[in-house]
Amino acid sequence: MTELSREVGEVWSRLFDHRPFLNGEIKFMVKEFEEKRGDREVENLFSILEKLTEIKDNQVEKISKIAEHSLPVLNEKLEQALQLCDNIEKEYLEVHKDCEQRRIQKREKRQKEWDQFIDDMNFKCKRIDNAFEEKEEELRDLYADLNHKLNIANN
Repeated sequence: MTELSREVGEVWSRLFDHRPFLNGEIKFMVKEFEEKRGDREVENLFSILEKLTEIKDNQVEKISKIAEHSLPVLNEKLEQALQLCDNIEKEYLEVHKDCEQRRIQKREKRQKEWDQFIDDMNFKCKRIDNAFEEKEEELRDLYADLNHKLNIANN
């Protein structure tokens, strides 16, 4: 029984206990950073810190002076640009409104022309139908008269 519990314990530790593997990975990572990279990261951090202090000491004052001079000019130019944009937008809206009115007028005009065309076509069709009916009536009368004359001549 103890043999079985020891084997079960070994299987469990192989399946679920990852400490030996993780310890090896941790040692490898530490070795990578300590031996191969050395103090490069620390040197880089100190270099960045030096540059930041230099910028803080020298450049901030210079940038603030330039900003005090340039920002009002920039603000004025932005205001002018906004004014131009507003003017352009107003003109666009007026032109768009005019175009919309013209489009509506032209649509109404085309609709009237179309209605007139349909009315003309209906009138012409009725005229043709009437002319056809008149000719048909004339031909009936003619053939009726001819038939009547034939009947008289045969009797």
